[in-house]
Amino acid sequence: MQEQAATADAPAQDINARIAHRVRARRAELGMTLDALADQCGVSRSMISLIERGESSPTAAVLEKIATGLRLALARLFDDPSAAINPVARRQDRTAWRDPQSGYLRRNISPPNFPSPIQIVEVVLPAGARVAYETGVHEPAIHQQIWVQKGTLELTLGSVTHRLSKDDCLAMQLNEPASFRNRTRRPARYIVVLASEHARASRR
Repeated sequence: MQEQAATADAPAQDINARIAHRVRARRAELGMTLDALADQCGVSRSMISLIERGESSPTAAVLEKIATGLRLALARLFDDPSAAINPVARRQDRTAWRDPQSGYLRRNISPPNFPSPIQIVEVVLPAGARVAYETGVHEPAIHQQIWVQKGTLELTLGSVTHRLSKDDCLAMQLNEPASFRNRTRRPARYIVVLASEHARASRR
């Protein structure tokens, strides 16, 4: 039983280590202190420090605030920093991350670290679950499209709510607080395709 528990914990430890490395590296790249990042994103200095040491399992809402403070899309925090740059991403090499608060599961589908303005993420939102992102305007601006593969999804952006069913696709810009909710008794699965205006402009 102990061996099984250790095996089950390994992916979580691996993904937390990735997040820790990514946050530390990006903060250093921007020349930001812990205090500066805390002021920028509204997450306490102590929490950021714990995350950077891989000693915390932060929620999706907390990570989204930190990613915004670091001027990154949330998905970028989950890339494996040790992965070789390769245009092909294999299914067996992807590691899923589970939000400790809502239980929602996400996997980066796109090749890690590949210099592309587009990133694809797969998300499974459990029955009855809700995930809320409080951050409004992102810099650079982030655009994304949500394509529902299974079940139904209620997405609220600012004061507008969209109810999406299987094969519906919603185009949106992340410029207001957003929440994702599954009011049904079955999981909802959807694909997120995102890009930033800065990344697109840099390729012109």
